Amino acid sequence: MDPVEACRLYFKTILTEAGPGMKVLLMDKETIGIVSLSFSQSDMLQKEVYLFEQISGNSGKEPAKYLKCIVFLRPLKEYVDLLCNELRSPRFGSYYIYFSNVLPKAWLKLLAECDEQELVKEVQEIYADFYPIDNVLFSLNLNEPILGLEWGQLTLQRTISGIISFLLATKKNPVIRYQGSSNLARKLAENISDYIVREHQLFDFKQSDLPLLLIVDRRSDPVTPLLNQWTYQAMVHELLAIKNNRVSLVNCPGVSKEQQEVIMSPVYDEFYCNKMYANFGQIGQDIKNLMDDFQEKAKSHQKVESIGDMKAFVENYPQFKKLSGTVSKHVTVVGELSRLVAQHNLLEVSELEQDLAAQDGHSSALNRVRRLITNDKLRHIDALRLVLLYALRYERHPSNDVSGLVETLRHQGVPDHYPGLVSLMLEYASLTRGHAFQTKDVVKMTERFFRGLKGVENVFTQHSPVLKESLENIIKGRPEENYAYLKTEYPFGVRPQDIIVFIIGGVTYEESLVAYQMNKTYPGTRVVIGGTTVHNTENFLADLQTAMRGVNRSKRGRSGARNI
Repeated sequence: MDPVEACRLYFKTILTEAGPGMKVLLMDKETIGIVSLSFSQSDMLQKEVYLFEQISGNSGKEPAKYLKCIVFLRPLKEYVDLLCNELRSPRFGSYYIYFSNVLPKAWLKLLAECDEQELVKEVQEIYADFYPIDNVLFSLNLNEPILGLEWGQLTLQRTISGIISFLLATKKNPVIRYQGSSNLARKLAENISDYIVREHQLFDFKQSDLPLLLIVDRRSDPVTPLLNQWTYQAMVHELLAIKNNRVSLVNCPGVSKEQQEVIMSPVYDEFYCNKMYANFGQIGQDIKNLMDDFQEKAKSHQKVESIGDMKAFVENYPQFKKLSGTVSKHVTVVGELSRLVAQHNLLEVSELEQDLAAQDGHSSALNRVRRLITNDKLRHIDALRLVLLYALRYERHPSNDVSGLVETLRHQGVPDHYPGLVSLMLEYASLTRGHAFQTKDVVKMTERFFRGLKGVENVFTQHSPVLKESLENIIKGRPEENYAYLKTEYPFGVRPQDIIVFIIGGVTYEESLVAYQMNKTYPGTRVVIGGTTVHNTENFLADLQTAMRGVNRSKRGRSGARNI
């Protein structure tokens, strides 16, 4: 059930099937991203792929008959039409065509009619219609998938395609459960079920157990995407943003030209793979150890005194150069994270966020929020997230001062749309009101002392995503009333071993950490998580605005929530 390995196996196969010889890889704007997440350029070169193109019109492009063309496209009519144009005036010697999902038979016939020179050697469906982020996480890269709390037809179809593709890639025919309070989750569950029934031959797998597909609505937990993060992968996404495993450092001071875009991939970076779930303070010490190791190797490279030394240098130089790049990259990234933490007072912000999410004490919380949001060191988005967390936590407290905090935000000169996001958030979350703050015995304060980075003292990690409790209930066979079964229920006493979670409205790296922890805590259980996108606070708030656009405001009054 590893998303990356599933895609890698497909790509290894299709690049081998074309046989020896120079090749070009022809992709669309989405499959470019899918390939880049699981197959590096050096991997491609080993398979004799020397040219990469995005499919478009052929005008002005030179023919290259000596090249074999491997085509990897999403099965969309616009791409099929462009491929037909390519086949009518072929530039390459032969074509091996692969679609990332199920191709309608009518389009297959159309391709056959366009292949007048009979250069197409292969047409296959491979099921890699999702973005494999790491071994427990996949995404569909769908920004703003929900408009007015309803599915758009195109986004619904893309979501169905992505989930179906993952099920086919991992050979799973699951029992489906969905969040019972969400019409979005119910509609997606029903469409996936109908598709599996309609294409039952594709899902005729021999399964040793019954896997579970769990469909979740982001509204059940609007708190998790609002929190600053302190594990390495999640922190990089929150403060710098990761897009298809690439991080832009263009606007960061003091960054060299070579480091203005870096790749943070667990597939190609062993240090990142081993440390992406590590606490930020520990990363500082780990990077120091990495630098010490590099310096020792650098000293040995300086001692070239014999033919044997020269031979050893040549043999080890690629690994040495790779280690040099790894050290330079992570020192740069962690240095920028450290700068942002200090400059914007993020330790104090995060401590208050965690208390708002997991502790109870209105008077103290209100005073701390009032004081902190007027601190000029704070970024506007951090001031906003504190007010949002306070509003979600204490909206129904008789002494709450949500409106006063919103007015303070205005006085602080935040962007014009920020104050309005507070009422939008309360409306957005009203569907499953209260569930996100059912702490009970689940939340335990764990104080973590950071070591290795100057100025970092401690951070609180009290908050646990709602998903964690739900997964523990399912794995342990406890009742989980928030999720309804669709058609088929598990027989009494049977617990799923393979669990695929999909979050409508976006997943977070904190939730992928939950999947990783579940896999370590419960041997024999395998959890993989996906979402319409991978959120940090900034894109979550952008999605929030779109999701609430055009929603009937009278629904807020009936829900008992306050207008601001």
